[in-house]
Amino acid sequence: MDLPPSVAERLARLAPDQRAAATAPPGPSLCIAPAGSGKTTTLVARAAWLIATGTPAEAIRAITFNKRAAVEMTERLDSAVAPLGVAPGTVRVRTFHALGREILRDAGVSVDPLADRPAVLREVAPWADEAALLRLDTVVSRLKVELGVSAGEVAADPDAGPVARAFVAYEAAVEASGGLDFDDLILRSIERLERDDALLRRWRERCRELLVDEVQDVDRAQLRLALLLAAPANRIFLVGDDDQSIYGWRLADVRRILGLADDLPGLRRVDLEVNYRCPRPVVERAVRLIEHNGERFAKRIRAGPAATGSLVLAPDASDETVRLERAIRTWPADGSTRAVLARTNRELLPAVAVALELGLPFRAPRIELLLDSPMLDVQLGGAVQTARAGEPLLVTLGRLRRSAGDKASADPAEAELAAALLAWAVGYRNLDAFVAAVHASRSRLAELRQDDAALTLATAHATKGLEFDHVVVVGMEVGRFPSGRTVSEAEDPVRAYEEERRLAYVAWTRARQTLTLLYDPAVPSPFLLEAFTPTELGLDATLPA
Repeated sequence: MDLPPSVAERLARLAPDQRAAATAPPGPSLCIAPAGSGKTTTLVARAAWLIATGTPAEAIRAITFNKRAAVEMTERLDSAVAPLGVAPGTVRVRTFHALGREILRDAGVSVDPLADRPAVLREVAPWADEAALLRLDTVVSRLKVELGVSAGEVAADPDAGPVARAFVAYEAAVEASGGLDFDDLILRSIERLERDDALLRRWRERCRELLVDEVQDVDRAQLRLALLLAAPANRIFLVGDDDQSIYGWRLADVRRILGLADDLPGLRRVDLEVNYRCPRPVVERAVRLIEHNGERFAKRIRAGPAATGSLVLAPDASDETVRLERAIRTWPADGSTRAVLARTNRELLPAVAVALELGLPFRAPRIELLLDSPMLDVQLGGAVQTARAGEPLLVTLGRLRRSAGDKASADPAEAELAAALLAWAVGYRNLDAFVAAVHASRSRLAELRQDDAALTLATAHATKGLEFDHVVVVGMEVGRFPSGRTVSEAEDPVRAYEEERRLAYVAWTRARQTLTLLYDPAVPSPFLLEAFTPTELGLDATLPA
């Protein structure tokens, strides 16, 4: 069949492995797409090829893992199919939750209001701090999605503990609102499709060709919905990477992508082999690291022929802000994109301090800063009111800290803030000078924190799917990366450790030109010891490699 020129040209620009994936024959296909291998390019080319070879554009659906990916893919698909006379938006791209919402609306089911789970959990579990609320969030989804347990079943258990009771109260609150939560959008749509043959036929026709992105990140219900819509013809094209499965706390499970052949008989696997994003040494060492995992597909990953750039090992036992500033100062002043990545948001606070010190505009949308806290004004006001004439500043703030900790209903965040103020105040002559410094820092923060800044400060989790010219990864040390707490508290520490290794792989492979790994040579991360020799790391050569 002669292809339209736009499609023929698009396919000709692809590498052989990408082209093989984009033109895979009908039936279930799994495209393994390592970091930087052009998975979105391949998905878009497949949609264009399907239309060019006779599939109606309105019968193609793409499902993405988040809104950002849905917006990007929609823009690229619309551009790719426009030369074929296809109107924008004809090839529908939705997240799983948006797709579930559409199915329920089509079935006549109200989907409003959509519950704000964190807010509801705070109401039904006032005893929970932020960490406990995050765990509750996961528990609610695990009970509903993984175990299929109802609130009634949990309520009937006489031995139900506070977490189980919080789940019951949460479900009752959502039901009382007359709405649903995000998990319900998927679960209820599956229920409706399985009960309503006409609805199922209608949606299978709309999903005659189903494209599923980031399949390694799906939970049990999301995969079940995709397979239900694809059956019985199973014209489904799944794209993902087992090495980038990093959302276990969102109920993703790498075994799900590894076991897809059991759910889809005749599944064809097509591998993309080339990382076009990262410098060759980054690719080689990231692959050396990830090959230590047991739960993964055997695969070949190599650097692109034009890959240039460097990997910098930066052993430094200095204070975090000092060594981070040294690393940042090595970046060229050329307007390139750059990122400081860490295992947790808290570990990014020194990066904020460095950005403020150097006057670097930055974006850090998920970092809670001391300067942003409304309690800061309250505590500074309290310090001003209680300060005694001639009293040293640290004495005043020390009394404030004791007061915050001695309250009968002490707020841990308030006590932590008081302690941080005390540490910050070292070196200031008096309270007036310190208060002035706080206000000056707030003004500087407001000036430098910008949504479009070239410098991004983020966790490795938050940058999945993104890339930057220059990347510094901080905290490549024992107990920090991999997270000692995450591994020790996991139900299965071995599998948790492998997910931590995948997370490091994701962090390293965000870099387009340079990757700098910061670590204290006295306590290097075991991941460094897996990817490099002790000599390369600047360690005693007698240490185990």
